[in-house]
Amino acid sequence: MKIEDLDSPMTPHEKRASLSLAGIYLVRMLGLFLILPVFSLYARELDDATPALIGLAISAYGLTQAVLQIPFGLLSDRMGRKPMIAFGMILFAAGSVVAALSDSIYGIIAGRAMQGAGAVAGVIMALAADLTREEHRTKAMALIGISIGFSFALSMVLGPLLSAWLGMSGLFWLIAALAILGIVILYGLVPAPQQHRFHRDTQAQPSRIRDTLSSELLRLNFGIFSLHATLTALFVALPLVLRDRLALETAEHWKLYLPVFAGALVTMVPFVILAEKKRRMRAVFLAAIALIVISTGLLPWLQSSLWTVSILVYIFFTAFNLLEATLPSLVSKIAPADLKGTAMSIYSTSQFLGAFAGGAGAGWLQGEFGLNAVFCYASALALLWLLVARSMQPPRHLSSLMLNLGVLSSGTAGHIRHDLENLPGVAEAVVVAEEGIAYLKVDKQLLDKAQLIALVNQHTSPTHLSS
Repeated sequence: MKIEDLDSPMTPHEKRASLSLAGIYLVRMLGLFLILPVFSLYARELDDATPALIGLAISAYGLTQAVLQIPFGLLSDRMGRKPMIAFGMILFAAGSVVAALSDSIYGIIAGRAMQGAGAVAGVIMALAADLTREEHRTKAMALIGISIGFSFALSMVLGPLLSAWLGMSGLFWLIAALAILGIVILYGLVPAPQQHRFHRDTQAQPSRIRDTLSSELLRLNFGIFSLHATLTALFVALPLVLRDRLALETAEHWKLYLPVFAGALVTMVPFVILAEKKRRMRAVFLAAIALIVISTGLLPWLQSSLWTVSILVYIFFTAFNLLEATLPSLVSKIAPADLKGTAMSIYSTSQFLGAFAGGAGAGWLQGEFGLNAVFCYASALALLWLLVARSMQPPRHLSSLMLNLGVLSSGTAGHIRHDLENLPGVAEAVVVAEEGIAYLKVDKQLLDKAQLIALVNQHTSPTHLSS
C-alpha cells in the first residue's frame, strides 16, 4: 500500500451513497422533530388530552425506537439493508397517517409509537458501511451526522411556520410524505451493495453487550439519556411559555429559534477545538453540563421578557450542541477497539429512552405542578448527570483506525496483533482473522502511518487504512 492512498478522494459511487443515505436520515429525523416545537400548543384541542398524555405523545417514539433499533440491525443482516429500511419507512409513514387522522390524543400516541417502530437508524449506518471503503467510512458517517443536526435546526424553524399554515393534521400528512420521499431516495439514488456483511464499527454484537458496560461508558450512556430527556422536557413547556406568558404567536416562534440556534452553533466551535485539539475535554464537558443545569434552572424565574428567555435558551443550546458533538467522540475513544458498533448501539438506545422519559415525565409534572416544575425537572436531571460525570477520568485522546488485511490465518493474525501493539502510538489492537480486519486505537500525534503501513506489509497485502 502507498501512503498517498490514504488521501485518495471518495469515488462518485461513494459520494452518491453517502449523500443519498444522509438524505434519507434527514427526512426521517425531520419527520420526528417537526412537531417538537409546536405539539404542546395544539394538543390541548384533542379529545381526552391531558398534560401527561401530551408529554407521552411527544416522546412515545423514543420507547419503540429504543426497543427495536438493535433487532432491526440484526434482521438487516439476514433480510438485506434496503428491504429493512423500506419496511421501517413504511411503518414511519403509517404512524404519521394514524396521527394525521386522529382526533384523540390516544391516536396520536399510537401514531408516534409507530413512527419510532420504524427503527432504521442503525441499518442506514450499516448500509453506508457496505457502500464505502474503510478509508472513507468516517466521511460517510460524518455526512449522516451533519444531516441529523441540520434536520433538528430546520425543524425548529419550519415546525412553527408549517403548523400555522397546515395545522397539526396537515403537519403529520407532510411527515408521511417525507417518509415516502425517503423510500424514493432509497431505491432511486442509493446504490445497490454488492454484498452486505457484519461491521463491528457500526453494528451491535448482542453476545458482547456486557463487555461495553464499563463504568466510563455507563456514565456516557447516562449522559446522553439525561441530555435528551432534558431536551424533550424543555419542549413540553417552552412553547407554552412563549405563547401564553410572553404573547409570542406560534407562527412567530421561529424568530426566537433561528437566531438562538444559529448563534449556539457558532459559539460551540471554539469549545470543541479546546476540548479536542487542546485536550481539555473533561473541563469543557463538565462546564457544558453545568450550563444545562443553570439555564434550565433559571427558566422558572426569568420569564419576564423574551430577551431573558432567549438568552437562557441560547445558553442551553450552546451547551446542548457541544455535548451532542462530544459524547459520541468520547464513546468512540473509550469503547474497546472492536466493539465500537456495540457501544454506540447501547448509547443510541439510552438516547431514545431519555427522550421518552423526558417527555413522559415532563407531561406528568406539568399536570400535577405546572409548567415551572418541568424546568426544575430538566435542571434536576442535568444536576444528577453533573454529579455522576464529576468522577469521570480524563479520556485518552485516541482515534479509531481500521486495517483491511485480507485473508488471514489465526497464527498470522496473532503475529500482526503483537507487532501492532508494540508500535509507537498504538494503544490497542484487535485482529479478527475471519474478517481480515484489524481494529486499532491510536494516538495520531504519536503514530507514524508510514511505519504502520510498512509493518503490516511485512505480513500481508494489499492494505487499506481508515480513520
